[in-house]
Amino acid sequence: MSPPPPLVRSPDVPLRKRLRASVVHSGRALALVWRSAPGGVVALGALTIVAALLPPFVAYVGKLIIDAVMAARAATPALREVAVGHAVRLVLLELGAVVAMAGIERVLGLVRQVIGLRLGIDINVRILEKAQRLSLRHFEDPEFYDKLTRARREASTRPLSLIQSNFQVVRNGLTLAGYIALLVGFSGWMALALLAATVPAFVTETRFSGAAFRLRNWLSPDARRLTYLEYVLANDEHAKEVKLFGLGPVLLARYRDMAETFFADDKRLAVRRTVWGYVLSLLSTGVFYACYALIVVATVRGRLTLG
Repeated sequence: MSPPPPLVRSPDVPLRKRLRASVVHSGRALALVWRSAPGGVVALGALTIVAALLPPFVAYVGKLIIDAVMAARAATPALREVAVGHAVRLVLLELGAVVAMAGIERVLGLVRQVIGLRLGIDINVRILEKAQRLSLRHFEDPEFYDKLTRARREASTRPLSLIQSNFQVVRNGLTLAGYIALLVGFSGWMALALLAATVPAFVTETRFSGAAFRLRNWLSPDARRLTYLEYVLANDEHAKEVKLFGLGPVLLARYRDMAETFFADDKRLAVRRTVWGYVLSLLSTGVFYACYALIVVATVRGRLTLG
């Protein structure tokens, strides 16, 4: 097997170009998904927005609960029952929000599953319709056949996966914006620091995701050969020829060599991704706990309520 192309192990494509390509591909993917299930896309978008806003809401209600408990403890006996009732109502409000979050997650999973089933059928039908219009020379072209194999293997799931990733980015962005809005009231610099701490992890994850995608594409011809060798070695149609001509050890050796190369490339990328992810998670965790410490100090000094 030839060595991987430079893009896999050399400095990555500039982030600006990757983001531009991501926008283009996301638009095409959204068009495919919308064509198959427009109602599902609308439901997915609406539920994603609601799911993004609920976590900051739960956090804010939790703050109100703690403040209500402290106010009830400090209230006079005559007003204490009123304060207790207010605290209990806040607990019920948080319970309702948590129940809604759990329900939305279930519905989101159902919507994604239904969209995936519909999209899989529509995309596969389009691929097969296209295949019927192609001439025989196309199927004898290895480069074209690799593209066809990738399309049959991933086209029914990749567009939806891309759309899900984009919706997840929007969801996380809205949730982060909600938390920052709660924090800005205390310190704008602290909110900015927490936001900046997420940038290195985002850039690194984008880089390694792109490398993983390019590695999969580069390995597509060998993946097809590996599948074919496995088919020949374990299928009854070829068992007689393999045993008659003693091809088993030769084919198995080729299979083992190719599989080990797959493993080495995947392992190398997985290790680098894990190490960098861990290091950058320590950075964001350190910023978080620095802000946490500042909030604790401010609360002890009376600048913030305990909630």
